[in-house]
Amino acid sequence: MLLFIAPITLEEACEFVRRYHRHHPPPRGHKFSLSLCDEEAWEVVGVAIIGRPVARSLQNTWTLEVTRLCVRDDIRNGCSKLYGAAWRAARALGYRKLVTYTLPAEGGASLRAAGWTLIGECGGGTWNRADRPRIDRHPTMLKHRWEVEEKVPERLPPAVSKSVLAEIGQRSLIAEEW
Repeated sequence: MLLFIAPITLEEACEFVRRYHRHHPPPRGHKFSLSLCDEEAWEVVGVAIIGRPVARSLQNTWTLEVTRLCVRDDIRNGCSKLYGAAWRAARALGYRKLVTYTLPAEGGASLRAAGWTLIGECGGGTWNRADRPRIDRHPTMLKHRWEVEEKVPERLPPAVSKSVLAEIGQRSLIAEEW
């Protein structure tokens, strides 16, 4: 089976997630989405949806999150291919960090194969609150956070604005002449 990466619309990616994802519905938005296609059958066999991070503490100029990754069960190494392609695409767009979360029962072999690092356990719990009731339709246990990143250069080009530098907490990079 020959597999290749191709762009896909959010609508098409969400339909694939609705059909094949084990425990989550599709996300509401994205920055971009990728598909894994079978060249012989000319069909989509996996998708990655990449958007802004859900965690507020990660919402900066340099970070994106793989909010959904879904591959048919009969496709070998499909997750690794999509994680690798997502990172290459994010870097090409100027992002420096990509994060994602897995359930503890999911081993993470595809992430390790694509060069990602396990950061540790985080998150979990319910979004339901007395003042804002919600029904949890997703797993509420702790998640494993994975990252792949490229360090922000010590000297940024002059076109990078002060507000961008301040936003990422790199105040030491702001030159005195500014």
